[in-house]
Amino acid sequence: MPYIKIWIHLVWATKNRQTFLKKEVRQTIFDHIIENAKVKNIHLDHINGHTDHVHCLVSMDADQNIATIIQLLKGESSFWINKQGIIKSNFGWQDEYFAVSVGHSQINAVRQYIRNQEQHHKKKTFQQEYDEFIKKYGFDILHGKKP
Repeated sequence: MPYIKIWIHLVWATKNRQTFLKKEVRQTIFDHIIENAKVKNIHLDHINGHTDHVHCLVSMDADQNIATIIQLLKGESSFWINKQGIIKSNFGWQDEYFAVSVGHSQINAVRQYIRNQEQHHKKKTFQQEYDEFIKKYGFDILHGKKP
């Protein structure tokens, strides 16, 4: 049996970054994503977000990949949100997402960062956070954007 511990910080946004994830529905949606992850054998360590995006810390198994995990979490949850009528208009997630590996020594820092989304976004918009992630992890260079 292989011993694998690969941690991934996932971030994705609502379609067109609509502020659908109001405080009164956010935890219900996150609780559902947690339950769905358990059913799909996805180890979802932490989840939180703000009005227009979600952060997750996931530990991957040997037979999993990022694209499948994100599809299972986003696809099923948007279907469920629409079926339950939690959001009054048609809900969807943006196709784009952000995923980076997290070293073992940084796990607690990422957990703390995810837990503190409400306070974090009193100081910084999601766009500012997104732009910082893109630059910090070198995605601007990888995708031909100037730093």
